Amino acid sequence: MPAHYRATSDEFLNDDPDRIVGRLTAQAARAGFYQQQHAQTEAWQRQIDCLRRALQTPELKGKAESCHVLLEYPIPRRGKRVDTVLLVDRLILVLEFKCGATQYARDAIEQVEDYCLDLRDFHEQSAGRVLVPFLVCTQASEKEVPSEAVADWVAPTWLVYRENLAARLAFAIARYEPQHGEAIDAERWDQSSYNPTPTIIESAQALYAGQNVQEISRCHAGAYNLGQTSNAVIEAISRARLEGEKLICFITGVPGAGKTLAGLNIVHNHDLHEGDLGVFLSGNGPLVKVLREALARDHAERTGMTKSEARRRVSTFIQNVHRFIDAYYAEPSKVPVDRVVIFDEAQRAWNADQSRRKFNRPFAEAEIMLEVMDRHSDWAVIVALIGGGQEINSGEAGLEEWGRVIERKFGHWEVLVSPELKAGADRDGSRLFADVPTGLTVNEDPSLHLSVNLRSYRAEALSQFVAHLLDLAPDSARQMLSRIAAYPLVLTRDLREARAWLKQKQRGSRRIGLMASSGARRLRAYGLDVQSRLDVENWFLNPPDDVRSSFFLETPATEFGIQGLELDWTCLCWGGDLVPHRDRWECRSFRGTKWQAVRNETIQRYIVNKYRVLLTRAREGTVIWVPGGDPTDPTRAPCVYDSIADYLTRCGIELLRPS
Repeated sequence: MPAHYRATSDEFLNDDPDRIVGRLTAQAARAGFYQQQHAQTEAWQRQIDCLRRALQTPELKGKAESCHVLLEYPIPRRGKRVDTVLLVDRLILVLEFKCGATQYARDAIEQVEDYCLDLRDFHEQSAGRVLVPFLVCTQASEKEVPSEAVADWVAPTWLVYRENLAARLAFAIARYEPQHGEAIDAERWDQSSYNPTPTIIESAQALYAGQNVQEISRCHAGAYNLGQTSNAVIEAISRARLEGEKLICFITGVPGAGKTLAGLNIVHNHDLHEGDLGVFLSGNGPLVKVLREALARDHAERTGMTKSEARRRVSTFIQNVHRFIDAYYAEPSKVPVDRVVIFDEAQRAWNADQSRRKFNRPFAEAEIMLEVMDRHSDWAVIVALIGGGQEINSGEAGLEEWGRVIERKFGHWEVLVSPELKAGADRDGSRLFADVPTGLTVNEDPSLHLSVNLRSYRAEALSQFVAHLLDLAPDSARQMLSRIAAYPLVLTRDLREARAWLKQKQRGSRRIGLMASSGARRLRAYGLDVQSRLDVENWFLNPPDDVRSSFFLETPATEFGIQGLELDWTCLCWGGDLVPHRDRWECRSFRGTKWQAVRNETIQRYIVNKYRVLLTRAREGTVIWVPGGDPTDPTRAPCVYDSIADYLTRCGIELLRPS
């Protein structure tokens, strides 16, 4: 989507300001982006006047032919538009105007930095170009010129006011403009493809606001993208409704491939549900809490509704699966309101023993869910989202339980799977069916497997690297690491260095945070208590100046708090619960005053999977901190931590170089 207005500097200066405002107004109305208001018109007039004054000065007159002015350039991931972009030879200047502002507000600085980061990461014609963010608060006071260097193509933010805008633009152009390379083609830049990869929180907010998955996510050549997967399931649901049949559909994918996003997209399909939303279910309590709170805050801000009312509305379509089951299990004759339920991380549904211990229900959750939905007299659909290799807790029944229940009691349900699950295994060796049962309708669709990591958009092969690392295949891991060169993955033995690295990487609203395995109990000696309760809503959603937020790098999220969610930059604090020993992992549990070896193979798999979850939570990069240990503390033997660091180095992870 191009800018609402584009011209060379000369054309802009010779144009009638009223005509420019009229064009912006018409384009905005056509795009449905703004409701025309006097305040917006006045802001455009003041912005244009300020910009014209700056471009007419001697400092910038010499750039008239090579400078292009773009007004109201869209940033789809943010749902907003950049006030002004100046393309000067090989340089991109991004200007956010706050007309009448007397202070440089933190959220305004964050806003213009986010624009530059998004252009860098998702705008094809901006790749490999220096971007310079400018916050123009017209009535503010003068600030010093930033001294920091360009970091990963984005310069530090320049804080300017009306009277020094021209001088600072000229200064920035002189400082940052590359001396070599091809000049930017303004038309190509304006028409460039823009392929954002939103966070799961941003995705949920956009979907709830009425967008669809194709509008908010990018497609990957050679991979089954989210649009294909969503469309395949929606078509299958439509067939089930028309033919009055029961259907269970399994969507599989590597960590970070977008299974949850696909599920949210399906549940938001208004036409499919005849104006009534389906329900998204998850046994992941932190995920439910964070998504609900994020949607409620966003909806309240957009509509003016109170947060309490917004929370009530949101709760109707994102629910905890255990609460959903509670609502129907005790009343066998009660038919669910929803015809379509999305069961996130369905392989983690509780088995019969855990269900009995927790709620005194003698059946596995897979069986209860099928029985509840089977109460519909005609059609019903369950969409089970399966994340292979992410079972992390005792009592999780796994994929096989669904197969056993379907074969034993629900053979009249049609089963739709990807070829990977028709009779095959996921990466942990679990199977839906040992053999496809006779008399059961099992169809396959390749679109139901998401094979590419979308979370780490800088490193689509990250999940493969992590798989090799956890399979104790360091040579294969090292080879795979060369394919994710754009994804910084470093090692340090100093927690202070790790924190400094994260703070250096944090720009705009990109989130940073600490993570650790729930079994890493001896990190407590370093001030990190994995047993303390994580305030997940505030940890994931609150701004950098809130001590409860992840930005403060004080409280680590464990695999239970962060599974299904993500951060932009993470520090994985490696504990003593998973230690490489020759050609195997030594899995340990801290009991009382010492570490004990874990012999149970299922529990061993859970511990390895904890680190699989933690190693795939970052979108942009990860630093792994391995403690140095303490020779006076037998629970923190330096040789144990040294063996972990040595193995990670063998996998190709380089030591962090001190700043």
